[in-house]
Amino acid sequence: MSDIVKGSMETLSALQITEAMEHFDRAGKELLRHKEILAVILKDTVEEYKNYTAGEIMDFIEADSVKGAEVSRGRTNTVIRGEPTEFGDVNERTALFDILFRAKNPELSDERMTVNLHVDVEPQKNYRPGYPIEKRGIYYLARSLSVQLGLVTGESDYNALETCCSIWICRDNIPEKERFTISYYKMMNYQNTGGVKPKRADYDLLRLVIIRLGSDQYSGPEDDLFRFLTALFYPHRHGVRETIERYIDFTQNEELKKEVDHMSGLGQSIYEEGIGKGTEIHLIHLTRKKAEKRIPVEQCAEMLESNPALIARLYEIFRCHPEWDDAAVYEAMTE
Repeated sequence: MSDIVKGSMETLSALQITEAMEHFDRAGKELLRHKEILAVILKDTVEEYKNYTAGEIMDFIEADSVKGAEVSRGRTNTVIRGEPTEFGDVNERTALFDILFRAKNPELSDERMTVNLHVDVEPQKNYRPGYPIEKRGIYYLARSLSVQLGLVTGESDYNALETCCSIWICRDNIPEKERFTISYYKMMNYQNTGGVKPKRADYDLLRLVIIRLGSDQYSGPEDDLFRFLTALFYPHRHGVRETIERYIDFTQNEELKKEVDHMSGLGQSIYEEGIGKGTEIHLIHLTRKKAEKRIPVEQCAEMLESNPALIARLYEIFRCHPEWDDAAVYEAMTE
């Protein structure tokens, strides 16, 4: 595949954690928050991006939706911070979004003004949870659109409303004939009387994409979206990193390549440094404290005189599993 994007330390760390998981859980959802992963998905699902490379799409993701902490010289964090993911109003059911962020709409933006797409990515384990996924997706789109009047404009300026895209990736309980299929929905002007021709940009504000997987065995083209998503959603059996590296290059940066060589786990790193279990857990504890203060990975590594790759992996575990204590983190890293 020629359209390969350069990968960050955080994404590689998240891949290693997800690869060790038997099921797509919180760690897998955290992996979806990385710009490199999202760029591959957006390219094949959002029509505004079909003629752009994954690298260009990464740049379209708004800077103020991404943590800007420096990881190492010349490289920044690519984890999406995203917009508020819980929308509630009086007498209305609260809508909880998994991954919600903004990305530049290249078709409507120019040098004077940036117009955004509001993108929601929803990993869904059960395709048939007792209601049609399409109805829930439309409801989420409606809430994502309505909340813009408060978050974007501060008042009811309907001219400022921007297009919302909701992408649902369903894994299990999918009928065999529907496996490895995608359905696209959007608002359209289907009939006019007289000579009127409404502008598409004025009404094309809601986009819904339903992606259905259904099996960890995919026999289609080598480098299409289904193979990429199958690796993400069934990481234990497929070996997520080998497939993801067809889309994301983690070896272009020589510094990153050297760091990767040391990422075989906490036990190996500690063994190389010649310290014992008590000191290992103490290192985890100190790293957690620095992470809670939002100290950048590279700065934390310098302060603790430790391997940046190891610290990056610990940061990722803290984010994926905030409920784990230091001992649990140690056990997970040394399995």
